Amino acid sequence: MQYHTYELAHAMISPFRILARTSRKTLESSFNPMAAHPMTKMMTASLQVFERATRRYGKPEFGIEHVPIDGEEVAIEEHVTLRKPFCELLHFERKFSDGETRDDPKVLLVAPLSGHYATLLRDTVETMIQDHDVYVTDWVDARLVPLTLGHFDLDDYIDYIVEFLHHLGPNVHVIAVCQPSVPALAATAVMAKRNDDMKPASLTLMGGPVDTRKSPTAVNDLAKDRPLSWFEQNVIVHVPFPNPGYMRRVYPGFIQLSGFVSMNFERHTNAHFKFFEHLVEGDCDSVRQHKEFYNEYLAVLDLTAEFYLQTISTVFQEHSLPKGEMMHRGELVDCSAITDTALMTVEGERDDISGRYQTEAAHSLCPNIKSDEHFPYLQKGVGHYGIFNGTRWRTEVYPRIAQMIRFIDARRTGKEHKSIPQKLRVLTNPNRAAGE
Repeated sequence: MQYHTYELAHAMISPFRILARTSRKTLESSFNPMAAHPMTKMMTASLQVFERATRRYGKPEFGIEHVPIDGEEVAIEEHVTLRKPFCELLHFERKFSDGETRDDPKVLLVAPLSGHYATLLRDTVETMIQDHDVYVTDWVDARLVPLTLGHFDLDDYIDYIVEFLHHLGPNVHVIAVCQPSVPALAATAVMAKRNDDMKPASLTLMGGPVDTRKSPTAVNDLAKDRPLSWFEQNVIVHVPFPNPGYMRRVYPGFIQLSGFVSMNFERHTNAHFKFFEHLVEGDCDSVRQHKEFYNEYLAVLDLTAEFYLQTISTVFQEHSLPKGEMMHRGELVDCSAITDTALMTVEGERDDISGRYQTEAAHSLCPNIKSDEHFPYLQKGVGHYGIFNGTRWRTEVYPRIAQMIRFIDARRTGKEHKSIPQKLRVLTNPNRAAGE
């Protein structure tokens, strides 16, 4: 009933939203002699805040058309290279003007499947394209997948990663951002145990819940303090007609979004008050920044119930991976089997979603990786999103990841790579958290 109530409320408020948009455009019209009056500006600002607050936000576009590479604006062509029912593998192909094909390391960027679309990693992708051949997992909204195409759980997620790696070939460098840290590590362990030649050359885990027993956050406590039955009864619903995924059991995006907002309700409320003030003042840059952020933040997708519940149970309640008890298709996930995949972990000092040491715990689970191929890193002064987005990501986190990838790529393949433009810090002591 929750989903039907949500759809009904959205339908009921639609006429008012249309009226608000029409009224705003009329008041802002150049034919309105009162358009510049302070009272009119306040009215149009109020109407725009209302219209945006009641809108349903669709899937954003990456919109990456060009990136600067060695002083040249290189065109980027985005296309799907492999389609699965619940995910599309995107390739951001670089089109150099002289037709050159650069032999840069191949990177599989595993986007989180935790409510937002893969476009949340737009800044991550745009930065990495400059020096790497980048592929991204673009997860599909579960309400758009018909029941006839089957189910999708944590085991399927791991299988998808393995299949993507086989599709891309050997010597791929995997970067898992937040939620996929556990399935990416599990997939690497499964492939290592099978002596799979397509296992990753390196694995970078960023702000992921590998061991949530360490420095638990409010998010971890919520998942731990309630039985699995509570989640099944309170947040799992059926997709209503006429969506393609009609009758599929899901954890809907609108419930996830309410959780995201409630965690920082005061901050989001203040942001919208400031948005109103910027509209009245005509501060176009601030208005644009607000819209860009919330167009992304408020766009959410549904997760399949089986994936969500299995993740809650395996990762946050039973802590199966760090305990050495995680199973995949009846096979024990043994991280000690990983020997030929370098491991880097990235954590944010102020991360309130994945606490300190939760991601770094992966190193102790992989004791058979060479000592000089462990790279723990703590980024000072940033929260969860700051480790893969923004200035600190571009100037401090990314250069270290890029350097590690080139170091490992050269070791695995014997290739000599052109140095990347950023000033890189030498990773001389991989057993120490480099940000400390």
